[in-house]
Amino acid sequence: MSRMSQDDSFRESGAPAGARPDPSPRAARTTPPARRGSGTLAVALLLGLIAIGGAGYVGWRQWRQEQGHAADNAALNAMKQRVDTLESAFSASDSERNLLRQRLGDADQVNRSLREELLSQAERTRNLEDAVAKLSEKTLSGHDAMLLDETESLLRMAKERYDLFHDAQGAMAAYTLADQSLAAVNDGAFSGLRQSINAEREALAKTQTVNLDTALSTLSELRAATLSLPLKPLDAAADGAPAGGWSRIMGAINDVVKVQRTNGAPLSVADARFARELASIDLAQAQAALLASDRDAYIAALKRADAGIAAQFDTKAAPVQQARLQLDTLLAKAPGANVQLGAALNELRNMRAVHALKPAASSSAGAKP
Repeated sequence: MSRMSQDDSFRESGAPAGARPDPSPRAARTTPPARRGSGTLAVALLLGLIAIGGAGYVGWRQWRQEQGHAADNAALNAMKQRVDTLESAFSASDSERNLLRQRLGDADQVNRSLREELLSQAERTRNLEDAVAKLSEKTLSGHDAMLLDETESLLRMAKERYDLFHDAQGAMAAYTLADQSLAAVNDGAFSGLRQSINAEREALAKTQTVNLDTALSTLSELRAATLSLPLKPLDAAADGAPAGGWSRIMGAINDVVKVQRTNGAPLSVADARFARELASIDLAQAQAALLASDRDAYIAALKRADAGIAAQFDTKAAPVQQARLQLDTLLAKAPGANVQLGAALNELRNMRAVHALKPAASSSAGAKP
């Protein structure tokens, strides 16, 4: 401030513009006092500029504040609109939530009713399953009982047919049917019985080594062939036998004495008829024994027929050799020894008796507690 007064006094003293005041005391003493009016004007101007700047700044600030207030009001209005929108959305969501709660309550009631119906339906289904299981058990037991009855009937039929008629082929067919019916039984306890049935069927197959039709036709052909078989020569000497004294004597006597039958029939003709009848009778007995399934009588008749042919007919002739060969073939294919049947039938009856006792035992055990 003092410096400003010095400058003003320097200017009032008439110093040229731009000249620096002399700071020395001498210059201060020689400089005339400055004028007070110009300094006051400058100060007033400076103060006015400051005031104008302050007023402009204040106005600018107020303008900025008004702009800010306007932006805030716009943001506030937008916020109010958004809040109103959110309030309306919340009110709508509240109504929807209430409606959803109501629907959930209705759905819960429906689910409860459905659950009760489902539980009742499950109980009915369980009862139905139990009834079906019992019915199925009864059906299976009846099915197995029917098959077991059929199996027992077939086994009994096979035994009686073989014992009465020695029909091994028919008995084998009955055993095959019995095995098939037993295989359809659902109870696995009867599966071991099939081994016994197969064992008896195999035993029957071993005894049935002769074909009945073929054997009967062969015997019929042999009976027809015996009518034309050549007999053994009566007056022929033994082959290679030396002629002794007695043979020469008998030959001389035969030349002198002739022996003939009184009825006029040659002896060779009567012997031939008798030999053919015997062979035919033996072959007929073999046929009868084969039809009766009498193995021993069949073999004995064949052996008698072979021995009679060998004794009465010419064994060197081809027809006789062919007949004996056929007899040997029949003897080789003779039926086997008789088989004792009935083991499988007895086993089936025992197993059925044991199974019949099981339900009674189980029911008594269940009633005892």
